Amino acid sequence: MQDTLYLASPIKGESGRDDDLRTLLRTHTSSMQIRYMQTHQPPIRIVAPGRVYRRDDLDVTHSPAFTQIEALVVGEGISLADLKGTLLAFARQMFSPTSRVRFRPSFFPYTEPSAEIDLSCWQCDGAGCAMCKRTGWIEMGGCGMVHPAVFEAVGYDAEKYTGFAWGIGIERVAILRYQVEDIRLFYENDLRFLEQFPY
Repeated sequence: MQDTLYLASPIKGESGRDDDLRTLLRTHTSSMQIRYMQTHQPPIRIVAPGRVYRRDDLDVTHSPAFTQIEALVVGEGISLADLKGTLLAFARQMFSPTSRVRFRPSFFPYTEPSAEIDLSCWQCDGAGCAMCKRTGWIEMGGCGMVHPAVFEAVGYDAEKYTGFAWGIGIERVAILRYQVEDIRLFYENDLRFLEQFPY
């Protein structure tokens, strides 16, 4: 609840109906995963992008409004090792063949176990610098194994299926990949900065 932002005045939803009023700014794109599971059977492999809003302080690596990508994999025999291997392969393909990832235990309501994903700092290679706040690591996002209660809620057999989910911010990926020192540069609309990224 402390991470959630609400509009002071409701706006009409996509239906345009007078009774379809909305005040909540979404904090995650997880609702897309649930909708997909409600209409599809495993195996599932999806990526759900979208704009999200949180009460984060604006600093070099955080923003209260950003674009999130969440991934969901569901099937038989999916394990925590599959999750870590997927994220390590992503990090090495996206950033550097020598990238390292680590999991820090955390809590997310729909995964168990849950973890924060950290990537070895590109600027100091783990020695500690201002970018990584002298830790050698930069937080990329959250992840975990899908909680069996989620599968039960969408009608999946939690004894048969397991799965993992992860979420990261696109802007966080961009600052890591392109070695941008401050995430705020992406929001300042300075064409001299933005034209460096033609895609």
